[in-house]
Amino acid sequence: MSNSAPYSIQRVNPIELCKKYDSPLYVYDADKIAYQYEKLTSAFDVKTLKIKYACKALTNLSILKYIHKLGADIDTVSIQEIQLAMKSGIAPKNIFYTPNGVSFDEMQQAIELGVFVNVDNISTLEKLGEKYGSSIPVCLRINPHILAGGNLKISTGHINAKFGISIHQMNEVLDIVNKYGIDVQALQQHTGSDLLDADVFLKVAEILFDTAKKFKNLKALDFGGGFKVPYKEGDITTNLDDLGPKISNRFNAFCEEYGKELELWFEPGKFLVSESGYLLASVNVVKPTPTTTFIQLDTGLNHLIRPMFYDAYHHITNISNPNAEKKIYSVVGYICETDTFAWERPVEEIREGDILAFHNAGAYAIMMASNYNSRPRPAEVLIYEGKDYLIRERETLEDLMKGQTIVDF
Repeated sequence: MSNSAPYSIQRVNPIELCKKYDSPLYVYDADKIAYQYEKLTSAFDVKTLKIKYACKALTNLSILKYIHKLGADIDTVSIQEIQLAMKSGIAPKNIFYTPNGVSFDEMQQAIELGVFVNVDNISTLEKLGEKYGSSIPVCLRINPHILAGGNLKISTGHINAKFGISIHQMNEVLDIVNKYGIDVQALQQHTGSDLLDADVFLKVAEILFDTAKKFKNLKALDFGGGFKVPYKEGDITTNLDDLGPKISNRFNAFCEEYGKELELWFEPGKFLVSESGYLLASVNVVKPTPTTTFIQLDTGLNHLIRPMFYDAYHHITNISNPNAEKKIYSVVGYICETDTFAWERPVEEIREGDILAFHNAGAYAIMMASNYNSRPRPAEVLIYEGKDYLIRERETLEDLMKGQTIVDF
């Protein structure tokens, strides 16, 4: 599959989609997800590679089912994500649970459902040992104390991060494991998103390899995710052509050192779905001012908070006027807050009623949406084999009121 392969989204008319489903509207391209999956799996040359989709990026049931159909297991971070994965038809044996700071009751629920659990603190490990002993397999999440992500808000492996068990606490961990005979079958680390440097990744890998030598019954090593995707033309991305062979060679060499073949796991989220997604929004008002021209849309931070939360860049195109000369605009939402998507951004000439497309809106977009200002969340549509499928209905006022009661004062 080449980069020039036609994606499903290129075989539909997004303006017609907005007429059919209204706007704002989230649209996902199944072919792009499949392309990303194949790109990742073909980058590594090991005996057993397992991709575990980090579904917090996008948990729509149809998306979960489709990604599993491609061959991926599902990585979850909450009991609800486990239940959603199971609702989409995925067996518990294909679900990995890697939470942070959850109650022991929730850990027990996950175990009772039959999923493989990842432990990221000593307190929970002790409780699991006391209750289950050697009767269940577990994974341990290690904090390697290396900053590898690009944005501190999405970096998870540095020394001040709340995630994982410090590599400096391994003696305490081993004491608990030996005390209860805990069956540690995998070790996991995740340094965060926007991983670029293969050498940094290899440095983290060496820490995981050194830690793995302390555990004799491992079946897998999990290197997390964090592969960077491009957000604009010329953007730097994770070079899988460089990273893949380097990690594969070192991993295969470690398996020889360890004395048996281990499985290599990765947990991509954004990498699989980000570029597949678009948020389509209508232009309500073109508002010239003495300092800028505001483009006011029928969406806002309630539907796409990443630009405000992470200072994230999302490429914006005017799909109603794609060949027009570009002009400078400040694109904003309709929320009663400063919800600026882009300041002084060149976009094809914009008119009221035009449809704008936000690119890279497949990951952490609808998932972080809210009902702020009592606005409903958009519908979601999947383009599969050139056809559009409604995979989530647009919320209604009745949805906003569900569960509320009115006190009879």
